[in-house]
Amino acid sequence: MTVELLDFWAEWCGPCRVMASVIDEVEKEFKDKITLQKINVDEDEKTATKYNVLSIPTYIILKNGKEVERVVGAVSKETIEEKINKNLA
Repeated sequence: MTVELLDFWAEWCGPCRVMASVIDEVEKEFKDKITLQKINVDEDEKTATKYNVLSIPTYIILKNGKEVERVVGAVSKETIEEKINKNLA
């Protein structure tokens, strides 16, 4: 089983900058359990379109390659952790 966290962001996005440190903490906490991909929507529009990302920040959790969770907007670290833990079980 593989769990991935996709972080869709952009340099001009204020909430994305606020969330960057939260996502870095989550990455450290789950470093051996998940894979994190940071996707700049300005540089990788194709992937953003593939996942139908309409606003940022957007966080998508994939389990075995399939989307199982989606969080849009700035949220607490606990919210992200809860969704990851739910899918690691």
